[in-house]
Amino acid sequence: MEISLKIENLGAAAELLKKLSGEQARAAYAKAINDAAFQVRRAMQAEIKAVFDRPTPYIVSSPRVLMATSDKLTARIAPAYMGGKGIDPQKILQAQEFGGPRRDKRSEAALRRAGILPAGYYTAIPATPYPGSDDGRGNIRGPFLVQLITYFQASGEQGYKANMTDKRKRAIHKGTVKTTGRRYFVAYGRLRSGKTQHLAPGIWAASGPYGVDVRPVLIFVRAPSYQPRLSMERVAKSVDVQDYLDRRLRFRIREAAGI
Repeated sequence: MEISLKIENLGAAAELLKKLSGEQARAAYAKAINDAAFQVRRAMQAEIKAVFDRPTPYIVSSPRVLMATSDKLTARIAPAYMGGKGIDPQKILQAQEFGGPRRDKRSEAALRRAGILPAGYYTAIPATPYPGSDDGRGNIRGPFLVQLITYFQASGEQGYKANMTDKRKRAIHKGTVKTTGRRYFVAYGRLRSGKTQHLAPGIWAASGPYGVDVRPVLIFVRAPSYQPRLSMERVAKSVDVQDYLDRRLRFRIREAAGI
């Protein structure tokens, strides 16, 4: 969303504006535009919290303001990619605004290239997350996900550690004081024949004596398609951008005039 200067409803501030120099007026305009931009940002964040289920701080904080200056009297508010290993929030939020299919996560792309994740399927956390696997927001914890990727020798993608050694696998199978020994395996359910046809397609963990405690870690699900939920039009209406800009412009003009 962009906010540009539109001078309306100045009232008594119109006379004060005539007393300001060109540079003072442009500086006041830029400050008012930025005030409105940050108000829109707050509304965007409120909308994200309202339509998402337990959104991560990464997504909530992603809307950024490209501020106006006295030379460029336009501000832009949009999700910004902050680098690192996270998914570009603009792609996530765009799917929520316009709907449509979800793109592969990096972990899904890695599992797919390794021949583990079937075509047309994506990964999802089971209703009861595997102990220690989730972040409390419906997402797999990064370190746990890396462990899965490297365990299955699927880390041919930049950003993941080297594939797990046999020694490290034996350590996971054995467990520690804090973690239960476990062995990961892939089940394809009715998608393929074999001993795991009774299990839902996905990555499972077997633990306990003789591996009798079998629990799902990641479930393979059909390609999801998002319905539009995030509305920038609704955000704009909630702020009433022009009215807010008018009020902040009057304030900034009085401020510049020393009143």
